[in-house]
Amino acid sequence: MMLTLSLLVTFAACNAPPVPLDDIIIEKTFVPEQCVRPVKVGDFVRYHYIGMFPDGKTFDSSYDRGSTYNVFVGKKQLIEGMDKALVGMCVNQRSLVKIPPQLAYGKRGYGDIIPPDSILHFDVLLLDVWNPEDGVQINSYHKPSTCSRKVEVSDFVRYHYNGTLLDGTLFDSSHTRMRTYDTYVGIGWLIAGMDQGLLGMCVGERRIITMPPSLGYGENGDGSDIPGQASLVFDVVLLDLHNPRDGIAVTNQVVPESCTRKTVAGDFVRYHYNGSLLDGTFFDSSYSRNRTYDTYVGQGYVIPGMDEGLIGVCVGERRTITIPPHLAYGEEGTGSKIPGSAVLVFDIHIVDFHNPSDRTEVTITLKPDECEKQSKKGDFVKYHYNASLMDGSPVDSTHNYGKTYNIVLGANQVVPGMEDGLMDMCVGEKRHLVIPPHLAYGERGVLDEVPGSAVMVFDIELVDMEEGLPEGYMFIWKDEVTPDLFSEMDKDKNEQVEPSEFTDYIMQQVNDEKGRLAPGFDPYRIIDNMFSNQDRNGDGKITEAEFKLKADESVSHDEL
Repeated sequence: MMLTLSLLVTFAACNAPPVPLDDIIIEKTFVPEQCVRPVKVGDFVRYHYIGMFPDGKTFDSSYDRGSTYNVFVGKKQLIEGMDKALVGMCVNQRSLVKIPPQLAYGKRGYGDIIPPDSILHFDVLLLDVWNPEDGVQINSYHKPSTCSRKVEVSDFVRYHYNGTLLDGTLFDSSHTRMRTYDTYVGIGWLIAGMDQGLLGMCVGERRIITMPPSLGYGENGDGSDIPGQASLVFDVVLLDLHNPRDGIAVTNQVVPESCTRKTVAGDFVRYHYNGSLLDGTFFDSSYSRNRTYDTYVGQGYVIPGMDEGLIGVCVGERRTITIPPHLAYGEEGTGSKIPGSAVLVFDIHIVDFHNPSDRTEVTITLKPDECEKQSKKGDFVKYHYNASLMDGSPVDSTHNYGKTYNIVLGANQVVPGMEDGLMDMCVGEKRHLVIPPHLAYGERGVLDEVPGSAVMVFDIELVDMEEGLPEGYMFIWKDEVTPDLFSEMDKDKNEQVEPSEFTDYIMQQVNDEKGRLAPGFDPYRIIDNMFSNQDRNGDGKITEAEFKLKADESVSHDEL
């Protein structure tokens, strides 16, 4: 040990006579730009030194022993000159201290190492200073503009840090491991100084936490990179914060003025989201894929926190859902994007939702004063429509083409929900239809037009309607059927009806308004089908034995 009665370093006596000194002389060879605290009497210091005689010959060095000299200042644990020289020094300051014999070992010297009346020179580098009265010192050098929550005892935090000694020597860093330090606060999982220093922090806050060894690793250090009796300095940035008792938090709600329905468990929801960590680090977005996220809610198809956060929302609503890790991806995270024990923040926008039990929702927006007939199955209807998604995104409109859309009701020419919405409608009537995807375009949707599982909205107007035929008929007679029907068809009187004879005859009846074909279909295809049904043996002609009216049939056909 240095400058004590137990000094054991081998000494070579000085030959040159020393220059007499009245007091210590301090030559500052290096002064740091900043000096947070100069040494005071009663402080504990750690420093390196080289002890020399005026001729430059070394008699002792802490460097040779590989450890600093650690001692209280001003408590007579040092020679008087060194006690005086250390007062006022700053960490990282280097000084050459010249001490006269009366403030060193005087006329007695020190054994065979230091002769009597020796002037001593010490090259001193101060590395650490603290006081037994010191507590944790906190310097918050960056605070976020908003702080909704601060660290409390029993919270779980994720943070990055650089750990240094007071002289700036780095001993550890979470950044080099590219992984946060994750721990509970205030329950003894950390050294006492860090437990105290993290309290009151906000996510995004940066602070310097300085602690004396009594709140760090004490007299023995950590046995590796942290020496005994060392002050510790941690540069900390808090990235995440939650408590095991936390549930989800819903904030920043923007609810549309009109909300006739809210999601319940079992609904199927389409929504957009941006996903980030609590410090703002982005990890995923449905927008980047240009596709909504589609899922059932309340049935375990998504993480529990999202399952809960999607209940009770309206179409068009926006909200921020903050989810603690025990309701998200837990201690393991997902690997590269979501670290373990991470709080997740989702900014969501509800595009639409439905329930598998939903039917077509029909709202009459205009009813004409007079309505002689209402549409039914088999009728040929002409209507205009404007089609959109639930969020108002336009899909299609007949007005863009300047013509109506024409279909036969019940013929599966449109989606089932539109069939429902067009039933029992009057010419001139207008309706607002909301059609769930299982009655519209299903899970696949329509490429580049309708997303999969999308609820459709149609505003329709019935423009015209032609009454259809009774169910099962594609042609009917308006008058009594002639008993000589077969012979009238057989124009060439060869006792068989050719396809051309059959077609000409049926078209003549339609033109003479004696018969009527089902509206909305290709008449020639109907007639071809009628002929095929009468041509029982499939030889391309109809004989009188084959020919039967529908009323005579035991099996129903769409024919005469």
